Amino acid sequence: MNKSYEQDYYGWANEQAALLRAGNLSAADIENIAEEIESMGKGEKRELVNRLTVLLLQLLKWQFQETKRSKSWQITIRAQRTQIARHLAENPSLKSKLPLAMREAYSDATLEAERETDLPGSAFPKKCPYSFEMAMQAGFWPDPPDTFK
Repeated sequence: MNKSYEQDYYGWANEQAALLRAGNLSAADIENIAEEIESMGKGEKRELVNRLTVLLLQLLKWQFQETKRSKSWQITIRAQRTQIARHLAENPSLKSKLPLAMREAYSDATLEAERETDLPGSAFPKKCPYSFEMAMQAGFWPDPPDTFK
């Protein structure tokens, strides 16, 4: 059989799974299997950063566009909080990556907020004004900039 990783990924993956289940490690493509497992882990971190980006973007919009607040923004914030909590429950070792994930997500969120709000990038704090715990707190809704301390 010997399916090629580059030529037939689906076939290769099924073949490798069968070899691993049979305990035939000597025939398995260990190097590419290890690479795929690493890639899956990186994908889980990317998922966390993406969800945090959406949450932080919505919190920024909530804070900096008080007159445009909507139920849709509220629902998006609540949904992201739920999905982030679920993702971390399913991947508890990602909690050690939260400081980096928050920095990456905030950087992305401010760029997106600048695009979506038409406010200049300088309108948003350089450093994330919300801790992870604060952003995830169900009762947290940031005040407009003049009252946010």
